Amino acid sequence: MNVLFAASEAYPLVKTGGLADVAGHLPIALNQQGAEVTLVLPGYGQVLENYPAPVMAHVETWSGYALLRETFLPDSALRVWLVDHPIFKHRIGNPYVDAKGHEWHDNAQAFALFSHVVAKVLAGHSAARSDYDLVHCHDWQTGLLPAYLQQESVDLPVVFTIHNLAYQGVYSPHVRHEIHLHDRFWHMGGVEFHGLLSFMKSGLVFADKITTVSPSYAEEIKTETFGYGLAGLLRARAKDLSGIINGIDTEIWNPAKDPLIAANYSLDTLDDKRLNKLALQRELGLPEDEEVLLLGHVGRMVEQKGVDVILDALEGLFELPVQLAIVGTGAAHLEQGVRAARAEWPERLGAHLGYDERLAHLLEAGADVFLMPSRFEPCGLNQMYSQVYGTLPLVNPTGGLRDTVVDASLQAIADGTGSGFHLEGLSPAHLVKKVGDALGLYRDTGNWRRTQGNAMRKDFSWANSARQYLSLYQTLSKSAE
Repeated sequence: MNVLFAASEAYPLVKTGGLADVAGHLPIALNQQGAEVTLVLPGYGQVLENYPAPVMAHVETWSGYALLRETFLPDSALRVWLVDHPIFKHRIGNPYVDAKGHEWHDNAQAFALFSHVVAKVLAGHSAARSDYDLVHCHDWQTGLLPAYLQQESVDLPVVFTIHNLAYQGVYSPHVRHEIHLHDRFWHMGGVEFHGLLSFMKSGLVFADKITTVSPSYAEEIKTETFGYGLAGLLRARAKDLSGIINGIDTEIWNPAKDPLIAANYSLDTLDDKRLNKLALQRELGLPEDEEVLLLGHVGRMVEQKGVDVILDALEGLFELPVQLAIVGTGAAHLEQGVRAARAEWPERLGAHLGYDERLAHLLEAGADVFLMPSRFEPCGLNQMYSQVYGTLPLVNPTGGLRDTVVDASLQAIADGTGSGFHLEGLSPAHLVKKVGDALGLYRDTGNWRRTQGNAMRKDFSWANSARQYLSLYQTLSKSAE
């Protein structure tokens, strides 16, 4: 099966979030299972500068010609096409926002052009290969691609994946004339969204199958709370909507060979995990204590991640014999809250405010419990990293957190599934109570070890995700025959 994988970012070429991890890892895993995937990305200036790629075709656009360049993803055999056009060249740093955090003025035109070029290639309007069996589009940046395929009379099955429905690519209705989108798409059952042009809605309407990054999130986005105005459409397309959990890079996130942690360990050498705990305490200025329950949190300091809930719970948490380690950066008021708390409880709270990959790995290895009280989480990664490292995640059971963390009741521990802790409500009081429950399990050494074992044996590899996507592709391929 030949699959064209269209995305706006892919690790390691360009990355702003989890989308890049999917686009950089899933195609490789699919290839390893027998598919033949080509990844196509916009040719941002910094990508073309860092990854030379010869021209293989020219494609006419409404704004001159685009060059289609070909290269391979570093350290892999994955073919990558880069759409080289002046509209992408000025996007230095972040593809979507400038250095001040403002959206690039021509985002609508840029990502529409990208999708139109891909559609024209698949329609045979260039010298590039066009014999694909299926197109897999990702997030709002490629949302117009299914519409353009219809416009170009290309009859190919399309899978559209939602990574975060909160970001939809909604623009002025006048843009549709600039991007040469036929008026036949401009109606309530098409790309029109409350009088505006919605890239996301286009993907949801015109794709054959819709996926998102966890089964629970697939259910949540059909509700008004998480649907961001598109819940009705998603309910109407429920039979075509499914959730598939993202994978993680189990080569990079592997405590047995992680070069960024103080001591490597595995399930067979789990006692060595404590050396990372001591190293983390030492590095963050906390008293070195093997026995204390060490809580950890890594991530963006934003309301979505529930950092405010953690801060509001500190007084109650520190009535328990626990320490807390925090690594991350984000909203100024949350960073200031961490600074103030560290000054008030220097023996209990250690923090590093800033991005630090090494410390992120050390915290995953050194903490006993990872706090993740997210308000919403389409998939989430840290709860998976934590389980691989035998660090039990304490989560708000929403989206991917619900699907990847099983609450550690005694029955679930015994049957080999319990792997963390579910909050019973998203409040400081609920967080303190659940940390108390975790402390009780921590003191029950046998069941704590069993729970760590349950967590570390889980398969969060991209191979697992790829098997599910390949099965979905095959159903589309058979229905198209």
